[in-house]
Amino acid sequence: MGHRQHRYPRLRRRLLLLGGLQAGLLGLIGGKLYQLQSVETEKYKGLAEDNRLSTRPLMPTRGLIFDRTGRVLAANRSNFRLFMTAERPRTLAGSRLVEVVLDRLGQLVAIGERDRGRLMEQIRQARGLVPVEVRENLTWDEMARIEFNVPDLPGVSVGLGQTREYFSAELTSHIVGYVGRVSAEDLANGEVEAGLELPDMRIGKRGIEKSADKALRGKPGFIQVEVDAAGRVMRELHRAEGEPGANVLLTIDSELQRFVTERLADQSASAVVMDVITGDVLAMVSVPGFDSNAFARGITQPEWQRLLADPKKPLVNKAAQGVYPPGSTYKIVTALAALESGALTLSDRIFCGGSIDLPGRDQKKHCWIYPGGHGWLNVTEALQHSCDVFFYEATKRAGVGQIVQAATKLGFGKRTDVGLPEESPGLLPTPSWMLERTGQPWTIGNTYNLGIGQGDMLATPLQLAVMAARVANGGYAVKPRLTALTADARKPRGSRSAPEAPSLSFRAENLTAVRNGMDLVVNSPSGTAFAARIVEQGMAMAGKTGTSQVKRMTEGERDRRVSQEQLPWNLRHHALFCAYAPVDNPRYACAVVVEHGIGGSRTAAPVARDILVQVQRIDPSRHPGAAVSDLAKTMFDSTAGAPAIAGSRDHRSTDR
Repeated sequence: MGHRQHRYPRLRRRLLLLGGLQAGLLGLIGGKLYQLQSVETEKYKGLAEDNRLSTRPLMPTRGLIFDRTGRVLAANRSNFRLFMTAERPRTLAGSRLVEVVLDRLGQLVAIGERDRGRLMEQIRQARGLVPVEVRENLTWDEMARIEFNVPDLPGVSVGLGQTREYFSAELTSHIVGYVGRVSAEDLANGEVEAGLELPDMRIGKRGIEKSADKALRGKPGFIQVEVDAAGRVMRELHRAEGEPGANVLLTIDSELQRFVTERLADQSASAVVMDVITGDVLAMVSVPGFDSNAFARGITQPEWQRLLADPKKPLVNKAAQGVYPPGSTYKIVTALAALESGALTLSDRIFCGGSIDLPGRDQKKHCWIYPGGHGWLNVTEALQHSCDVFFYEATKRAGVGQIVQAATKLGFGKRTDVGLPEESPGLLPTPSWMLERTGQPWTIGNTYNLGIGQGDMLATPLQLAVMAARVANGGYAVKPRLTALTADARKPRGSRSAPEAPSLSFRAENLTAVRNGMDLVVNSPSGTAFAARIVEQGMAMAGKTGTSQVKRMTEGERDRRVSQEQLPWNLRHHALFCAYAPVDNPRYACAVVVEHGIGGSRTAAPVARDILVQVQRIDPSRHPGAAVSDLAKTMFDSTAGAPAIAGSRDHRSTDR
């Protein structure tokens, strides 16, 4: 009895302790409930609302691309797309379900192993229940089969999207470019913008599509939906459409582009046609081209391999991306440099005996017409006959610094910023560049090579056209441009003027001497391009031929008199020609490069002649925008004429 009484106080203490703990715990719970329900009501109400609501971006309509006459070059069309949304794809059960669904889909539509691997990776990386695009451009039959089997395909849906369509694709593929899916590299290399994570979003990958991508893309809208705990959409609450992308009007004339493409035929070649006053690029052709629609829809592996294996490199925009030694076309630069520096005067005559000695070496530099040589020549005659010996001497007198300075003024050694991300700057070698690259000092041999556009010197056909345009227009720094106007379709702008071009400060008499030499190249019976002259009244052109060495002939080949025609195609010289027309009142410049075409006068000059005749016949400068179609008229005001070049009243006059 006493023992049990002794235990009661201890039991009461335990009960009291337990009751106290329970009371304290209830107090804490009550306090927390009060904090959640009263003190922080608004905070958790907002969080709950965020869990219930989801805001997702809406892809805007991509802007259209037109040529200068209003022809549509890039537009949008509707297509059926197959999407898949997976729940818990990172779990074993979720991953297996995805594979089962893909197996079933594979029985209804074609899904390659490569695409399947890409889909599995995208599904695993998707944030939340974001749909992943399985296929696009479904046919009506494919769409019907999928819709019929949707009950057995959890997470699968068919939607209506937009795909890019390119008209005259192979004519303008290198200019317009193409769009493609947003890649991980795209997201890593730039700001993550709203809408880029959408499965049907496409961005510019090349050409104008890439350089004007942000304007063409527009601004995304948004849709607000109610979702359940798993993230499934229950209902739509609000929708705000975005702003459609701006439309882009190019300076390209589609018909001229087609003419140039057909004239170059099946060669590996390029040509650029440019307005010497406004800088409008009227045609920029690189052949062969490629079908940009293949990239927009998703190019297949066999198609891709065929393009890569083609020795004529259809994926390269040879007009702006291809680089070549400019050869004798560069003698225009050397002539101006020597005259401007005072190292050579207009009356100076230099004797060409067929070769010139390399100072300090028991070697000679030969003229292309040696052994007879050209005799005594002034600068105009030297251009007419393309005398190497004359320009070796002129280069030595002027010095490499003056040559580089004149070349820079005429647009070499840097990008023209025409609006193509792929454009190459070429290469304008200098003594400092040589020392940094090779560790060797600049030699007189390097100077001689630079003076005739050989050695390390590299230029694009676009740069050759810019040089011809700046010489033709009287020495003004006109810049080439592909985009005439970018405008919102709902808010058309009233002008598409180009900025005025500053003077390059070449003396008028020196430019006249160079232009006279270019005139004689084509229109004198002893000129190197006389056979390619324009005989139509008032359309005569002036130009300069060039041949770019690809393979240096060995002594044995020289002894055997191996001709260029006997060499394999890929070892023959490149053919170059740059020109402007009409001679009396220049308006258009043209540059042509035919890869492995052997000689400029033989292959490139006749092409340039036909192009300059055609552009003068259609003469776009007389009616800028006059042929704009009714469709384009609703979007652009094309009534503004070309701007005057600084220092000139008459837009077509070059007498300065």
